[in-house]
Amino acid sequence: MHISACTPFPLGVTMRISAKSRRSRPVMALVATAAAAGLLLTSCGDGGSPPESTDGDNLTLTEMDYYNTEPGRGPLGAQLAACGKKAGVTVKRQIVPDLRTKVLQLANSRALPDLILLDNPDLQQLAATGALADLGPAGVKTDGLYPNVVAAGEYQGKLYGVAPGVNQLALYYNTSMLEKAGVKPPATWDELRAAAKKLTQGDTVHGIGFAVPATEEGSFQFESFFFGAGASLKNLDSPQAVSALDLLKDLVDSGSAPEDVLSWNQMNVGEQFANGSLAMMINGPWELPLLRKAGMKDFGVVPVPAPAGRTPSGALGGEVWAIGTSGEKARKAGEVIKCMVSTENSLEWAKLTNYVPSDEKAAAEFQDVDPSMKTFVDTIGSAKGRSEEVGPEYPKYSQAMWTAVQSALSGSKSPSAALTDAQKQATE
Repeated sequence: MHISACTPFPLGVTMRISAKSRRSRPVMALVATAAAAGLLLTSCGDGGSPPESTDGDNLTLTEMDYYNTEPGRGPLGAQLAACGKKAGVTVKRQIVPDLRTKVLQLANSRALPDLILLDNPDLQQLAATGALADLGPAGVKTDGLYPNVVAAGEYQGKLYGVAPGVNQLALYYNTSMLEKAGVKPPATWDELRAAAKKLTQGDTVHGIGFAVPATEEGSFQFESFFFGAGASLKNLDSPQAVSALDLLKDLVDSGSAPEDVLSWNQMNVGEQFANGSLAMMINGPWELPLLRKAGMKDFGVVPVPAPAGRTPSGALGGEVWAIGTSGEKARKAGEVIKCMVSTENSLEWAKLTNYVPSDEKAAAEFQDVDPSMKTFVDTIGSAKGRSEEVGPEYPKYSQAMWTAVQSALSGSKSPSAALTDAQKQATE
């Protein structure tokens, strides 16, 4: 989930939103990126107030998202128009780069747009303001969706958001490089350390690359190791958390990973992998079409390694639809969302963005359509919602986390000291 110049949190997707996480973002806010195969993202909105909700005799719904395509264009605009037509409304779309900040401001004055597509870890913070509509009374159902995806849209027992698609990270590897070095794709941390060291060739080729900048994108990437170790966001300085940060520091200190990981975003990592400067990388499914466009076919994808005996578990990326209105407009907004997250549209959205459909049956079908998505589909059910443990306070914990990663990998603090400070920062 790469964060683009127009995306607050990358959560990493083909359309380069957030990974925050995207996709991110993020970013994502999601974060946060350029798209392939006709999905080129071009411009951003002005971030002003929502337009008036009148359009003759036809009910008009306002909408906000951070996908940096021109309103009315691209796959998101097309789906919104089609679902709006089906619901008997017109949807006026607005693109807001720093969406989380904007909607929190609007929530305070109860001036939210009717529809919002925001990065999933931002949902609980917005729901806590009391400005969002419960999707249950609006008629939105979650039957058939992954349980963890449903949970990411809930706050205090009510459903406030639902995702059309989701993502998480995986380990990409250069097949030829690993075969030449006699290395198998690593499944555990010990195997990862050994493989990355053996695959490193001075400053020419590094064994592994990842992106841990001082943004939500950095937290999103680190969380693949953090959650995989069994760490909890409630205890940023736990032994499990320290072991995860120790691993990344070992990779950088040994030269197996370049120091550039502190400033790279996920797009940078993908470029380095595509040009042969990295033998392995941590990245999301949005990189698949970009690697193909670069002419790279000699690669495989496996789950992010975890400590021996543990199941890989990363952070759940992707955006959720929410409703910021009430009454008849909320009911109509619910109809639009139901259409947007339907099995058919979820599958179409996945094909366009390289997300995993939130609907389990659609995900299985997508895996058959695109076998390269198998690892992402197989592991998405174990991905952890970022706000699951700390709720609306997640942004504080995330900032404390990425600050600790920066401190430890730059050498200014030990992993243990950095995470001790992070815990204090997050709980102040």
